[in-house]
Amino acid sequence: MENVLRPLIVLGGTVLLTLAIGWGTDRLLRKADERDHDTPLWGLLRRARIPYQLVLCTAMLRGSYDQTKLLERHQVGIGRTLTLVLIGSAAWLVIRIASAVVETTYTRYARAHRDAARVRRVRTQVELIMRVVSAIVIVVAASSMLLTFPAMRAAGASLLASAGIIAAIAGVAAQSTLSNMFAGLQIAFGDMVRIGDTVVVDGEWGTVEEITLTFLTVRTWDERRITMPVSYFTSKPFENWSRGTPQMTGIVYWHLDHSAPIEAMREKLRDILRHCPAWDGRAYGLVVTDTTPNTIQVRALVTAKDADDIWTVRVAVREQMITWLSAEHPYALPRVNTADAVLPPYRVPSPDRASLRRAYDFPRTGRG
Repeated sequence: MENVLRPLIVLGGTVLLTLAIGWGTDRLLRKADERDHDTPLWGLLRRARIPYQLVLCTAMLRGSYDQTKLLERHQVGIGRTLTLVLIGSAAWLVIRIASAVVETTYTRYARAHRDAARVRRVRTQVELIMRVVSAIVIVVAASSMLLTFPAMRAAGASLLASAGIIAAIAGVAAQSTLSNMFAGLQIAFGDMVRIGDTVVVDGEWGTVEEITLTFLTVRTWDERRITMPVSYFTSKPFENWSRGTPQMTGIVYWHLDHSAPIEAMREKLRDILRHCPAWDGRAYGLVVTDTTPNTIQVRALVTAKDADDIWTVRVAVREQMITWLSAEHPYALPRVNTADAVLPPYRVPSPDRASLRRAYDFPRTGRG
């Protein structure tokens, strides 16, 4: 009877105690979250309740399993398994806690600063730092798991002795990967490109959606995702429309007939911009920039507060101006000239005196 009750008491008590401690901790975090709405830390820490309870349960089982007298032949293997689970759950818990602290810090910073560019920069740095912390915790946890095996401990000295050779070989073999990782750190702390920036890469216009240590994802205007190595942004030129101030200047071109009413087009452009909410009111203009034998090139200059609004202003100006020209000034639209060509005047060469005498004498000889 004792052999049956002892394992039930130890195992059941461990599970019940774990659930009780987890429930009490969750209640405290919930009350703290309800009391302080401005700090999301407590709500984020509640996401770590599963690894927290797993750490508690595994730690208590690891310490009290000897008292159960259960499967004594496999006691060493079970103990090592519990140790591995404890290390893995502890690493999981550390990552969740670090993520909660970092996310809370970023949220407070975003609320305190209204500069969107600076907030995006901090967000990029925070995400990359979190990835580095997660990678370090995972590597340490994996190393700790390996060191629990006696064979690994015995081989530790030889592994440390050959660490230099292994590092050199790994550096040569993973040269591209390491370069991407350093490029990712350079992007994060060099403020070259940030999450949320509007960029033009290889002729594609889009928004930076994700930045990791090895790759970067750009979401284009038509909802496509372009994934490219971060080393591209440190070795090749690209356009960053969000660098500095987000204000932008846009250009609209028309090819029109030479008789186009330029002054009336300037007034119409002003009327169009006054009724366009995306125009920021900073500047506008309309000039003739080029001419060809058949058409003239007219350029309109408009401004907006960011890349999205400048696109809206440009398409609105282009569409409404063409509609107005078609309705009010159709002669201003480019045409194909189908009229007959006007030939230059034909000149008859002046005759000499001998030709005139022959022409004058010919009728007279004919009558004689």
